[in-house]
Amino acid sequence: MRDTVRIWTVPARVTPDELARYHAVLDAGERSRAAALADAATRDRFTVGHGALRLLVGRILDVPPERLRWSRGRHGKPTLADPGGGPQTSLSYSADLVALAVGGHRPVGVDIQHLAPGLDPVGLASRFFATEEARQVASGTTAGVRADRFARLWARKEAVVKAAGGRLWPNLAMPVHRGDLVRCADPVGVHRVTDVVTPAGYRIAVALTGDARYVVESCRGLAG
Repeated sequence: MRDTVRIWTVPARVTPDELARYHAVLDAGERSRAAALADAATRDRFTVGHGALRLLVGRILDVPPERLRWSRGRHGKPTLADPGGGPQTSLSYSADLVALAVGGHRPVGVDIQHLAPGLDPVGLASRFFATEEARQVASGTTAGVRADRFARLWARKEAVVKAAGGRLWPNLAMPVHRGDLVRCADPVGVHRVTDVVTPAGYRIAVALTGDARYVVESCRGLAG
């Protein structure tokens, strides 16, 4: 039986009541991290992302969301520690959206990228990506196509790195365009990455550790 990864896409801009709901379930560390963010929009987006993930996982496990605890690995990858043996999770935010992933026992990574206007996708791809990927971005016939190709590749790279528990910068040249199986160099491992159906103006990718195939379910609302 194939593993299943459920993906939620949540608006980062919410009403004051909704924001208060998310804030209420954060732990002390998350509240401190949120308070340290100077920009109000960034602070609210952090609160929505972490609060929504707690509400989802708490509902899945039938555990009060404020009781959940994540521990962080060597490079900051969070893993659910209390209760132990819970699902693997990942979150990402960009512009006005938050992407949340809840899987099974295999490490998962999700990434969302906004196709930001004014970005230089050709220059950035030439600087950071493998030669073949940089050419793929540069060969786009319009600015929109070039931005979309860049965002897709970047999201796939970040999703794989998050699943691996590594760092992004040493892995930016990692090829992710040839197929769904990607070999990460730091740390070494094989991961399967998938593009996710995405709202206009964004790209989302999800990755699971290992080469086994899996099913991606796009969910609506925090009730799943």
